[in-house]
Amino acid sequence: MTVITANTDREALTLTFVADFNASPERVWQVWADPRQLERWWGPPTWPATFERHDFVPGGRSNYYMTGPEGEKGPGWWVTTLIQPPRRLEFEDGFADEHGDPIPEMGSILAVMTLEDVEGRTRMTTESTFQSREQMEQMAEMGMEEGMRDAMGQIDTMLAEDDSV
Repeated sequence: MTVITANTDREALTLTFVADFNASPERVWQVWADPRQLERWWGPPTWPATFERHDFVPGGRSNYYMTGPEGEKGPGWWVTTLIQPPRRLEFEDGFADEHGDPIPEMGSILAVMTLEDVEGRTRMTTESTFQSREQMEQMAEMGMEEGMRDAMGQIDTMLAEDDSV
């Protein structure tokens, strides 16, 4: 399994995942930078993502939607705040309406992703910081932890395909 730990800190309002991959940081970075690769894992297997826009630059905006098993769509957005290839990415993430605009009452989540070399593997740490305990609980009820665990599990498959080429 890709994810080695998942930690919820209700005091700090964070959900942190640590995952290890058999690939270089540069290769793992690409699963974030390339929208076609991002689509292959952003979202659990039953809710795949489609990125309509992915401006991967500081201040850039990304718009995507996830498609559920019955064809329902769940739109979302990112605004990238920091990019330090291939080590650190920070972005604000949230739910969107049918036009791709943020839904203010849903709030947003600050995401920080870091990559580091650990004994010939790449360790990816992602930390999501919520705006309030209520938002954190709402995301937990929606299955965010399980969904992210399943989503990150798909990265291994992508990296294994690289090895088979």
